[in-house]
Amino acid sequence: MPDIDKLTTHSSPVRWGEKRYYSLDYFLRSRFGEKVYRIALNGGMTCPNRDGHLGTGGCIFCSAEGSGDFAGEPSLTVSRQLAEGKLRLLEKRPVHSYIAYFQAFTNTYAPVEYLESVFTEAISDPEVKVLSVATRPDCLGEDVMALLMRLNRIKPVWIELGLQTIHPETVRFIRRGYNTEIFDRAVRNLRAAGIEVIVHVILFLPGETEEMMLETIDYLNRCDIQGIKLQLLHVLEETDLADIYRREHFYVPDETAYIYTLGQCISRLRPDIVIHRLTGDGPKDLLIAPLWTSAKRTVLNHINQYLKEKNIWQGKEYHG
Repeated sequence: MPDIDKLTTHSSPVRWGEKRYYSLDYFLRSRFGEKVYRIALNGGMTCPNRDGHLGTGGCIFCSAEGSGDFAGEPSLTVSRQLAEGKLRLLEKRPVHSYIAYFQAFTNTYAPVEYLESVFTEAISDPEVKVLSVATRPDCLGEDVMALLMRLNRIKPVWIELGLQTIHPETVRFIRRGYNTEIFDRAVRNLRAAGIEVIVHVILFLPGETEEMMLETIDYLNRCDIQGIKLQLLHVLEETDLADIYRREHFYVPDETAYIYTLGQCISRLRPDIVIHRLTGDGPKDLLIAPLWTSAKRTVLNHINQYLKEKNIWQGKEYHG
């Protein structure tokens, strides 16, 4: 872990380009010398929380696509998914470098021979700079870890873990299916293997207060993680969460409330942690609430404006 005192002080912010936080874009430009774009892939896997190993319903907020609603078509090869993703991006801008992001479901939950095949196919593309794999911390056996270590010697491997929260009562409610000790062990093992760890956190899970959300941030500050994805809870059609929302109408923040709490999290976050996401945009045909998130670009602009107006920067309130 880097020397935080060399990164920031409480009186003045580190300069991450024009941003008040350590953005993924800034990190990638610094590492690779150019902008790098993510292509979401679908490896055709499932999840132990769906196939009966742990449960059959999955996490209560997870869509039928296993949070891979914007990923490629699983019937296509990885190479074809990459090619189609490149074409979509090239229609908007000249692009030369990519992250191959295995997004849908649990992307280490398959025989290691299959994982080696699809992951190797992805990193064999000369324009792919990083292999990013979304998975569960309880799906990282010794054989999978050995594979990830081998691949990490070829190109950088990032493992994305869906922690969401540290609070046991919320963990039970969302049916995450593993305890935080398993997460801790996975992080230690990944870091011992030299693999970068990115953690997903969902803000405004039902019943969670601002204090509870900040406790999750404080916990992650003490972990050897390199990146974080922050987003608010989306209520999507065809999920158990949607049924609960229609019955109970639990609190969902408006944009102002979300940006305020997000600002508190950013201010509290260790300044060497790269922020990969600040909001999200669920599929418009599935999104029930909050509807304001569908204007993602506008929301991001409002976040950046708020941080400047309130003189907030990442690490301002960090006390390591």
